[in-house]
Amino acid sequence: MGVKFLEYTLRIGGEAGQGLQTIGGALAKVFSRIGYHVFTHQDYMSRIRGGHNYYQIRFSDQKISASREMVDILLALDLNTIKIARKNVKDGGFILYDSEIAKQKFEEPEFIDIPFRKIALDVGKNSVMANTVATGAALGLLDLGLEALKEILRETFLRKGEEIVQNNIACAEAGYKYALTNCPRCEAFGIREPEEKRHMLITGLQAIGVGAIMSGCKFYSAYPMSPSTGIMEYLASRTEEYNLVVEQAEDEIAAINMAIGASFAGVRAMTGTSGGGFALMVEGLSLAGMTETPVVIAEMQRPGPATGFPTRTEQGDLLFILHAGHGEFPRVIFEPGTPKQAFYLTNRAFELAEKYQIPVFIQSDQYLAESEWTFENFGLENLIYNDYRLREEDLKGVTDYKRYKYSSTGISLLAVPGEAGKHLVVADSDEHDEDGHIVEDSETRIKMVHKRLLNKLPLIKKEIEAPLLYGDSSPKIVLVGHGSTYGVIKEVVDTISKDKKVAMLHFSQIYPLPELEMFDYIGLLENADLTICIENNATGQFAKLLKAETGFGFSHQISKYDGRPFTIENLKEELNAYI
Repeated sequence: MGVKFLEYTLRIGGEAGQGLQTIGGALAKVFSRIGYHVFTHQDYMSRIRGGHNYYQIRFSDQKISASREMVDILLALDLNTIKIARKNVKDGGFILYDSEIAKQKFEEPEFIDIPFRKIALDVGKNSVMANTVATGAALGLLDLGLEALKEILRETFLRKGEEIVQNNIACAEAGYKYALTNCPRCEAFGIREPEEKRHMLITGLQAIGVGAIMSGCKFYSAYPMSPSTGIMEYLASRTEEYNLVVEQAEDEIAAINMAIGASFAGVRAMTGTSGGGFALMVEGLSLAGMTETPVVIAEMQRPGPATGFPTRTEQGDLLFILHAGHGEFPRVIFEPGTPKQAFYLTNRAFELAEKYQIPVFIQSDQYLAESEWTFENFGLENLIYNDYRLREEDLKGVTDYKRYKYSSTGISLLAVPGEAGKHLVVADSDEHDEDGHIVEDSETRIKMVHKRLLNKLPLIKKEIEAPLLYGDSSPKIVLVGHGSTYGVIKEVVDTISKDKKVAMLHFSQIYPLPELEMFDYIGLLENADLTICIENNATGQFAKLLKAETGFGFSHQISKYDGRPFTIENLKEELNAYI
C-alpha cells in the first residue's frame, strides 16, 4: 500500500482592510520554508474596504499547481465569510472564527471560537495584532510549530523595534496554544514533516520582474493599473541594486513612448499595463513597429470591456494584442503558464525584441500574476544575453552606416545615437529609406515592408518553441490550454490519466505559432478522438487563432468568463459532460 500524499487547503476570508494578505502571505511563507509545496490565489474586490475577499493557500508534500474548490480550514474574519464559504468546508474540516467579531456564536463541531481580538489586547496590548493571533491559531490547528513564523515576524517587524517583534511573537504563541488546546479533533489532520526543506515562493509578477533584471533591463515605465502594477513595484524595489530606472508615467501613452525612447537611446526597456491601459499604448506600438525599436510589453489581463472587473482574471485580450496597431509589422506573444515559465519567457522576450528589433509581449492575467508557487530554484544556465547594440568601438569596420539597410534577414545594424562615432543614427515614424529619411515612392515602400516584416517573419517563426505535451504520448483525449490554465489542466490530466489515454497540450509561445516541422501538434490533435480547448474567455480566442492559422477546429470548447479561474473540481465537472 502506497503512502498517501499530504495535502491541505486553507482559506482566509473577510473584508478588504482586515489584513487577509498579511495572514495569507505569512502562512504561505511558513509552509514553503518548512519544505511544503505551496500554491496560493486571491479573490478580492476592487473596493478599498468592505466586500467579501479571500486568500486561499494549498500546501502539499507533492508538487501542486492549482487551487481546489473545497477547503480543510476556513479562517473567517467576519460573519459574511462564514455565510458565503461554509459550504466549501470539507466534512471533517474546521472553521476558525472570533464570536466577538462575528457577533454570533456557533455550536456546531466544525467551529472553533478563538478570541483573536481579546488575545491581541491581553498579550500584545494592541488589537491590530489580532491577525498575528489568527496566523498562530491556524498553525496551532495543524500543530506545525512556530519557528518559521517567528522568523518571518522578526523580518517583518524588525524596523519597528524589538518590542513590536516580541509582542507579535507572543500573540502568535498565544493563538497557537489556544487553538491546539481547544481543538480536540485536530489529530484528524495527521500532518507530518516533509522530506524536502525550504522552497522559493514567488508570484508571476515577481518572476517577470526577476526575468527582466536578469535580461539586462535598465528602464521600466508604466502607469499603475492592476494587475500589472506588481512588476513596477518589484523593479522599483531593486533600482539601486541593479542600476535600474523605474518611471511612473502620467499615463500609458507616455509610458510606452518613454520605453521606446529609452530603447532608442541605447538601453533595454520595458513597459507594462492591463487591457484598458494598453488601449492607450496602441499608437506607440505601431511607432515601435515602424522604427524597428526593440521593446518588451507586459500585458496583464483582467476582464473588460472598459474598467470591467478590475481585480479579477480573464484571458480576453489575446486577439486584441495580436491585432493591435495600425499597419503590418511583426510581433511575438508569449503567455507563460507558471512563474518559472514567466521568468524564462521574459528573458526570451528581451532576446527576440533586441535581435529582431520588434515589440515582444509577455501576456498573462491576474490569476497567474498574483498566485504564488513554490520552486526549488530557477536555474540560470539557460538564460540568454546577447548585446546587439553597437557603439563606436563596434562600428570601426563600418564605412557607410545605414540604420535601415536592406538585408535578406530584415535585420539591420542597431547603433546607439550619440555613441556611434562618426555615424549618424536617423529614425522616422514616416516611411523611410535605408538612411532613415522620409520617402514617398512605392519602390522603397515595398522594399521596407519586406525588410521589417516579410523577411523577418520566417526567421522569427523558427525561434518559437513547440507546445508542451504532458501525459499520454498518443492520446485519445487532448486538453488544450494556453497561459495560466497550465496548472489546473495538468492536475486534472493526472487525476483522469489512470483510466484514459489523455494528455495536455499547452501553448506558452502563442504567436507566431510554432512550426509543425519541429512537432506536428496538429497531427496529434487530428488523431485524437476528443479535443477540448479550455480558456478563460467567452469566445474561445485561442481556438479561433489556431483555426485561422492551421485550419484545425476543436471538437469541444470549455469557457469560463465569470472573472474567476478554474479550480480542479469545477474543471473536472465541466469535462464530465464530454469524457
